[in-house]
Order: sequence, then structure tokens, then C-alpha cells
Amino acid sequence: MCRLIILRGNSGSGKTTIAKELQRKFGSNTLLISQDAIRREMLMVSDGPDTPAIPMLKELLQYGKTHCETVILEGIMVADWYRPLFELAKELFGKNIYAYYFDIPFEETLKRHKTRAKSSEFGEEAMREWWVEKDYSDVLDETTITADKDKDTIVQEIYGSIK
Repeated sequence: MCRLIILRGNSGSGKTTIAKELQRKFGSNTLLISQDAIRREMLMVSDGPDTPAIPMLKELLQYGKTHCETVILEGIMVADWYRPLFELAKELFGKNIYAYYFDIPFEETLKRHKTRAKSSEFGEEAMREWWVEKDYSDVLDETTITADKDKDTIVQEIYGSIK
């Protein structure tokens, strides 16, 4: 039975780091879908309510449901804009969705961003422009992840609750 892990939150909150570590722990046949990779690298499109990335993300969710044991979907994915994607996820995966929202203060995301390789691509001004406070989804039943937990604790808690 295929399961879906969704990691959402503002830029610099740690989603990608956690997603990669979870993919490593779950191992073979784990599909990692990164919103940034699809939107910025593959399609080179802007984010927004009608981003052309959503249809591709939907296709990848369908592929993952059919061919993989675990699918990890990670990205900022503003709740209102990505509602159709979350609705499809619920349709495909039902109760096998483990959704997490990274509710990390702006100052902490900025600090974390400065340690990333892509920190030179954008800075504080862009991050403030993208910032959405408490962007909880009304489609997903999300568990909140806060700044008081380190990477290893988050990975262990997510992995332990699913495995």
C-alpha cells in the first residue's frame, strides 16, 4: 500500500533537508517530488494560483501512487494555490497521507537559509515577499513542526510514525 508524505512550509524552513533524509531512510522505491525542482528547474515557471507546475505535480503523484511504496512531496505549496493538488492527493492516497507543516519563525528560516548552497540565489527581501504566516491547509490534516526540534528528531518522529 502506497503512502504519501507531504512536507510544506515557508522557504528555508528545512523541508528539503528532511525530505532527502526521509527518502534515504525509506530507501528503494521512494519517490521524492520537489516543488522547486519541478517549478524552477524543469519548467522554469512562476509560482501562483495557476502555476503550470500543478498539472505536472498531479501526474507525478499519480505515477507514485501506481509505482512506488512511498511518495514524498515537498515544497512551499501555498495552501490556497495548491488546493487542487491536495484534493487529488486525498483522492489517490486516502488515509495514507502523512502531512506536515513547518511553522518556523521568519528569523529562523532566514538563519537556516544562509547555510544553504542556494543562499546566493535569493535573500531576505525575496523571502519576506514569499512569506505566508501560518499557512495551514484546510484540506490536509497536518502535523505542525516547530523550530524547537532539530533535523534528526524530526526525521525520527516522521519515520517512526509511518514505518
